[in-house]
Amino acid sequence: MVNIRSAVLSDLEALSGLLDGYRQFYHQPSDIGAARDFLRQRFGQADSRILVSENSDGNLTGFVQLYPGVSTVGLNARWTLNDLFVLPECRDKGTGRALMEAATQLAREHGVARLILMTQVENERAQQLYESLGWQRNTAFYGYLLDIK
Repeated sequence: MVNIRSAVLSDLEALSGLLDGYRQFYHQPSDIGAARDFLRQRFGQADSRILVSENSDGNLTGFVQLYPGVSTVGLNARWTLNDLFVLPECRDKGTGRALMEAATQLAREHGVARLILMTQVENERAQQLYESLGWQRNTAFYGYLLDIK
């Protein structure tokens, strides 16, 4: 059985390992220290909401991170579901689904009108999960990126 709850500062070390694994999934080099610093900033600035999954032993097995935002056109709040990661050995056990459902419930409780996310075109496994939960692929807008460095 998986338990989903809000992340707390005492999760920092375990959560840093999960974030590092997430970044490696996206072909970034491992850097636990940078992951820890990034998460410490999120906790300190309270600019994201992080939910974690834990197994029956209390070990973290995954996380989802949401960033609040607003829609000028919709005149309402929307959150970006920026990150979803589940340890490889915990996949196909309902953990990702439970994290996504908890994120939706949290947004509902805060009066958020819409959740949005982006995923890589090749990430078909995630796309199947999202679509099975009722998420709709956006075909009305193109996504653009501009690297500033």
